[in-house]
Amino acid sequence: MKFGLIKTEGFNRGDTIALVLESRPEYVGIWLGLSKIGVVTALVNSNLVADPLVHSLKVSDAKGVIYGSDFIKTIKDISEKTTKMKLYQLSDKTDQVELLEGSTDLRSVLEKQSDTLPEKDIQCGKPRDKLIFIYTSGTTGLPKAAVITNMRFMFMALGLNYMTSLKENDILYDPLPLYHSAGGMVGVGQCLLKGITVVIRRKFSASNFWNDCVKFKCTAAQYIGEICRYILAAHNKDEKPIKHFVKKIIGNGLRPQIWRTFVTKFNIEEVYEFYGATEGNSNLVNIDSKVGAVGFVPRYAGAIYPVSLIKCNEATGAPIRESDGFCRRCAPGEPGVFVGNVNPKKTVNDFSGYVDKKATESKLIENVFRKGDRYFNSGDILVQDEFGYYYFKDRTGDTFRWKGENISTSEIEAVISNVVDLNDAVVYGVEVPGSEGRAGMVAIVDSQNTLDMGKLCRGLKKNLPSYAVPIFVRVMDSVPMTGTFKLKKTDLQQEGFNCDKIKDKLFLYDVKNVTYTKLTKDKYDDIVTGKVRL
Repeated sequence: MKFGLIKTEGFNRGDTIALVLESRPEYVGIWLGLSKIGVVTALVNSNLVADPLVHSLKVSDAKGVIYGSDFIKTIKDISEKTTKMKLYQLSDKTDQVELLEGSTDLRSVLEKQSDTLPEKDIQCGKPRDKLIFIYTSGTTGLPKAAVITNMRFMFMALGLNYMTSLKENDILYDPLPLYHSAGGMVGVGQCLLKGITVVIRRKFSASNFWNDCVKFKCTAAQYIGEICRYILAAHNKDEKPIKHFVKKIIGNGLRPQIWRTFVTKFNIEEVYEFYGATEGNSNLVNIDSKVGAVGFVPRYAGAIYPVSLIKCNEATGAPIRESDGFCRRCAPGEPGVFVGNVNPKKTVNDFSGYVDKKATESKLIENVFRKGDRYFNSGDILVQDEFGYYYFKDRTGDTFRWKGENISTSEIEAVISNVVDLNDAVVYGVEVPGSEGRAGMVAIVDSQNTLDMGKLCRGLKKNLPSYAVPIFVRVMDSVPMTGTFKLKKTDLQQEGFNCDKIKDKLFLYDVKNVTYTKLTKDKYDDIVTGKVRL
């Protein structure tokens, strides 16, 4: 891979090749080899199909696509829209599959290359050279390709290594997608940069998580998104403790509501919860297992690590500017949008942005505290306590306003998940004609048809203020999810509570009887015409 493709296939330094492959050792070898010849690899979400996949390929300006034999149909379905891209099919020697028309057998190309190094190596890379593109998760729309430089990769991997005190004799379990920063950078980076053994899995399995950890004698494990909740749900009936060697878990997305339960049930000594966008320049780490915290920065350390919470409109996330035109920092306990100072002269504060320059500019805000400064806007609302611990509150756009109150979807989702025995639950606001703000709605997975509407309603009323109890409930067999185990809500929000378009069961909050009753066509019409006020 290192010298073959550049010589025989016409790829040059700075070109991009997209990689569509499941997690496997070759995955890392491919992008690492391409980096040696200066070719940037776009790590495409392997769950994408059709137009979202085409979008990801084109937004990276890929001149070629390397795909596994498992994705033959996926690539074939978009072949008419990718005619200008060279296609390379990677098949195992044991695969009994035909080569997709128009594709080159990558294994044959590689086997023809000489194993001997050329007399003169090609130009060495530089710290700020582009290494890979990693896409945003796409929770709120089409994914954007974030630029990861050599220095950015090293900073993230080595930073987490230092914070978590992983050693060469540790064995790290990494069941996360390798196209994502947590699995493909933080996880794999421990092997590439520190020589730590990393165990990968083609696809995450909650029921096999601990089996794998025991089998490979893992001493640390990674998680992301809803993974910990799934693991708990898979073992909620286990009576005997699981004997494993995992002392520390590393990741982001461990909900405060299940934190203690998880570490107690599975005897975890240390939790390293971190926070930060793949493309962002502002990251946090909770290094002392403080329950619920996503990071810690002493309140006096702003000059050393210039991150801040600034006052904002919680419903929109828009920064609030005072009469002098500048923003103000939040007081302890006050929610605000998390921002990080952009300083190209310092690696830790640099912001490489996205391939799309317009998308890059949209994440930057200027003149925040003084004229001429620039900050990366995370789009996330956090809270910092008086000691310096940060807590995640919500993503801007997810918070909605109802009955004059700002409602955090993530807080309601956590409550609902506990009430419905850790089943998936997605909360979002929907527009109701004639009403200000958005009414709360929740989509709940109930594939076994065991959901008790009365119990659900009583549980919500007991644990939530009256204005935060969802007005509508949608019962589904499954809810859409990103490849990084984050629940998607954009499409659900657009569909609203229209019973003419939605085939799933819909229910309406019955305040008087403390339950949810079926949303009929007549009730729906009464709501949208204003005959019934919510």
